[in-house]
Amino acid sequence: TVSGRLLNFAAAQSFSFIPLRGERDQEHQFGVTIPVRGWSIDVNNYHQRARNYFDHNAIGNSNVFFPLTIEGARLYGWEVSMRSPRIAGRVSAYLTYAQARAEAAGAISGGLADFSAPKSGYFLLDHDQKRSLHGGFQSRLPWRIDASGDIYYGSGFTDGSSETPAHLPGHTTFDFALSKAVSENVTISMTSLNMFNRRMLLDNSPTFGGRHYFEPRQIYVQLRYRFHL
Repeated sequence: TVSGRLLNFAAAQSFSFIPLRGERDQEHQFGVTIPVRGWSIDVNNYHQRARNYFDHNAIGNSNVFFPLTIEGARLYGWEVSMRSPRIAGRVSAYLTYAQARAEAAGAISGGLADFSAPKSGYFLLDHDQKRSLHGGFQSRLPWRIDASGDIYYGSGFTDGSSETPAHLPGHTTFDFALSKAVSENVTISMTSLNMFNRRMLLDNSPTFGGRHYFEPRQIYVQLRYRFHL
């Protein structure tokens, strides 16, 4: 069977298999929303602790992933966001800043793995990113045209190739979209992703999805027709 072949391949790559355990989470959150003359300011804090934290690991350099669990994990942080009212009846904007940590501790408690976690203390999970900033706008223009833009900055995810705790360089992307209602049933839109046209390494960890890059500029055009029912 396919599963049997995969397990044989895993064994050839010096993996061992431990029965998976169910994840157990404990989480608390608190926040406050402050309205100021039509603006909205939100402040949130969260802290999650997990036993048998679920992740997954790639087999060698393949695109085959098997689940694993880690004895313990903690994910915590702050998020502050601000959202404007619709200015001049046309434009609204938002801005969000987050500061977070994603850490694990203990050994691999289940699943398929070929590495040993540090014997003591917490280590960084691959999707740990200390800071992120996300802002954007939505605008309703004349002639039934809508425009929106999003800019995103991340301080860098965990560097999976480093033997000491380290992060990849920061990354910034900007996306932009336009759409026009041609008629009641027809809408045409254009979306441009990563308008800065940069190809950047986003994640090089063997777990949680493997190596990812920000692709260079991509442009999509869509024609949508809505049928009457």
